[in-house]
Amino acid sequence: MKIIPSLFVVAALILPVSAQNPGPTPAPPATTPAATAARQAEALYHQGSLAEKAGDPVTAEKSYTAALKADPTHANARYALGQLKLTSNTIAAKGREAKFATIIIPAFNLDAATLQEAIDALGVLIEKQSKNAVAPNFVIQDPQKKLSEVKISIKLKSMPAKAVLQYLLEQSGAKARYDEHAIVIMPNATLK
Repeated sequence: MKIIPSLFVVAALILPVSAQNPGPTPAPPATTPAATAARQAEALYHQGSLAEKAGDPVTAEKSYTAALKADPTHANARYALGQLKLTSNTIAAKGREAKFATIIIPAFNLDAATLQEAIDALGVLIEKQSKNAVAPNFVIQDPQKKLSEVKISIKLKSMPAKAVLQYLLEQSGAKARYDEHAIVIMPNATLK
């Protein structure tokens, strides 16, 4: 009977030590090629999304295509690529328009100028302030000469070029469309 209590004491001493040190930790699961491809596809999809938001549909398309090459089952990249094909012109136009918001015009003063004179002056200031990085092409489409009679008087300081253009358009009763190679200015439908 003496043997049973001593085995019990030995077992009681061994159990707490083994509970504190359960042995070697298991290795993390190995990364599978499919998981790596999925992560790469997700990163490329994210790049495409950022490019799209920045107004760069060409880079967005390349990123979405690369994401699908890495993981052909990436549903978001497939959907975004399809949508991009439908909206790439609009996205590019927004990107061109956003560029104008980054250029600050220190002062813009006109007194009884025509719209053509105002647009020419704005174009010169945009080139100067952007250090010739942006050279806008303005085209006035006004076959009925509705805008040629309008006179613009304006005094602005420290404004983004986009805002200056918007004020010019409002004063002259015109609107703008940001095409690939030019900003096209035309009369509003309500202008008489």
